[in-house]
Amino acid sequence: MSKRDLKKELKSFYQPRQSKVVTVDVPRFSFLMIDGKGDPNTAIEYKQAVEALFSLSYTLKFIVKKGLLGIDYGVMPLEGLWWAEDMENFENIPKDDWFWTAMIMQPEMISQELVTEATENLKKKKELPALEKVRFEAFEEGRVAQTLHIGPFSEEGPTIRKVHEYIEEMGFAPNGKHHEIYLSDIRRAAPEKWKTIIRQPY
Repeated sequence: MSKRDLKKELKSFYQPRQSKVVTVDVPRFSFLMIDGKGDPNTAIEYKQAVEALFSLSYTLKFIVKKGLLGIDYGVMPLEGLWWAEDMENFENIPKDDWFWTAMIMQPEMISQELVTEATENLKKKKELPALEKVRFEAFEEGRVAQTLHIGPFSEEGPTIRKVHEYIEEMGFAPNGKHHEIYLSDIRRAAPEKWKTIIRQPY
């Protein structure tokens, strides 16, 4: 059986440095995705989406590990695309009015057929209200600026502004959706140690 460290293989996209904003060109990856709206801290819809995405991702992992492929890999971190109708004023918009896509990247051997198989297996074992909302889709983000934020989500503001200033200093403007990648298990790590990738297309 072969083992793969996907975050290490994709280091430039999933292991940025905290001290520096950099530009990367993010290629096409495949994701499990669920769309929704509302404050992630209080909306039951968001909690259900995260549970369904991780449950399905781990089911896929075990299918690949135990099947003909015989490949073991670590499930990738949760990611979020965030936006509002007025993106220029995004930071000041109430979180209840935020739109989001919760998603988890899948390795290249995952196919729609495997996702369908894993979904059917999961339905027999667990009641997951958001499972029917999951879609398997390719997403190519292209050119982005990104950096690593360490600390609670409530203190991301200066890091986000730093990313936007980097983009503007090069003569461009942010466009597209605000993107975050959650590298820490917030159930176990202290908030001051949470690691989040802040990413912005431009």
